[in-house]
Amino acid sequence: MRSTLRTRTPNTRRARRTRGAAAKIVASAAVGALALGLSACGGDDKDKDDDKAGGGGKESAATVQLPKLDGEKVSVAAVWGGAERKVFLKVLDEFEKRTGAEVSFVPAQDPIISFLESKVAGGQPPDVAMLPQVGAIEQAVQNKWAKPVGPEAQKQLTKNYAQGWQDLGAVDGKQYGVYFKAANKSLIWYNTEVFTNAGVKEPKTWKEFMTTAQTVYDSGVTPMSVGGAEAWTLTDWFENIYLSQAGPEKYDQLAQHKIKWTDPSVKDALTTLGELFGKKGFIAGGADGALQTEFPASVKQTFTGGDQPKAGMVFEGDMVSLSIAETKAEVGKDAKVFPFPAVGDESPAVVGGDAAVALKNSKGAQALLTFLATPDAAKIWAEAGGFVSPNKALDLKAYPNDVQRGIADALIKAGDDIRFDMSDQAPQSFGGTPGKGEWKALQDFLKNPKNVAGTQQTLEDAAAKAYKKS
Repeated sequence: MRSTLRTRTPNTRRARRTRGAAAKIVASAAVGALALGLSACGGDDKDKDDDKAGGGGKESAATVQLPKLDGEKVSVAAVWGGAERKVFLKVLDEFEKRTGAEVSFVPAQDPIISFLESKVAGGQPPDVAMLPQVGAIEQAVQNKWAKPVGPEAQKQLTKNYAQGWQDLGAVDGKQYGVYFKAANKSLIWYNTEVFTNAGVKEPKTWKEFMTTAQTVYDSGVTPMSVGGAEAWTLTDWFENIYLSQAGPEKYDQLAQHKIKWTDPSVKDALTTLGELFGKKGFIAGGADGALQTEFPASVKQTFTGGDQPKAGMVFEGDMVSLSIAETKAEVGKDAKVFPFPAVGDESPAVVGGDAAVALKNSKGAQALLTFLATPDAAKIWAEAGGFVSPNKALDLKAYPNDVQRGIADALIKAGDDIRFDMSDQAPQSFGGTPGKGEWKALQDFLKNPKNVAGTQQTLEDAAAKAYKKS
């Protein structure tokens, strides 16, 4: 079915962020050694059309009184799979226990807006959808699918969230989204045996990073693992380089398409990224292999195989720890992390997040939004690892190790000073659709990193079309 979705209007309120405080998120995460191991769910999860919530969520003291919903059915759609889905099912299981509702998980596909369009057209929208893009929230509102947050959920948001996170879930001054899960997208994880054998230390600058990669290569191990099959990882590569190299003002301008993708600053960032992508032998499996590697596999192949894994390093956010937990590697011993190297004056700090949005005006949907805005719900996933909550009422002791606590503490202290993922701010047709827009352009760039000018023009053509519909 041809999409008739209206894309979002760039919203300047979301761009008024400063990088300084946000950069502390990465700095706090970069502890020299992660002393504690990670406890998380393991194993692969098979997709089904409709999954029952369950999995033995832990009991915890209630901070909010939820309504009795005995027998009421509540469906929740999200793109999460594998370990992430398993932990989220524990959150839903706790909601069931407290309310008596019957909750089902509906596996969604990217782009989730297109998935929801088919559900709405078929008269079967889920009660709640977890939307991973700021732009997706605005599209859901513009299409008149999203329902405003109710008074009880709003009370929890006001009490537990910084205004910046509330603003990210609001459209035209009305609250629609509850940000349940945040992500620090500016970390590079490494296999400690590989670094020890190569005799290298954690790099702080891009120049040092490339030298480290060369030394790892010379030691007989491919330096980087890239999950190019899921192109959002490639947008994160670009955004981190761009933020550090071009600075926060340019970042905000490009995010709103106030400057074109043919701008010299984009050329500089792509050229820098091309230094890595274009270096023979630096990417596990080469470009073709990377484009067939999904994100979880990109992590696992870095931490399996002893001192001869398929790659020595993998880039991505704090969610990497969940995939590491599905290997025999121990965080803090076999797997460590350092901030994304500074291309400009500072290391970048890019954050993302998933917001719960009600698509039905039901008691169950509003009660779930209320629950997800409490520290009770956040605590369940925090204890499992691979998760950072923007909920400032969550006790940091809930996190399983020092690195998670450091990331979470800095995120909360940053308050309104957060830099949100650029592609997630864009119209989803440009920044969040497989095989199209930025995702497709950067996958093509991975195959041909010398084509900087052509990639810029492709990006600009796609962006101009997408933002014109806003």
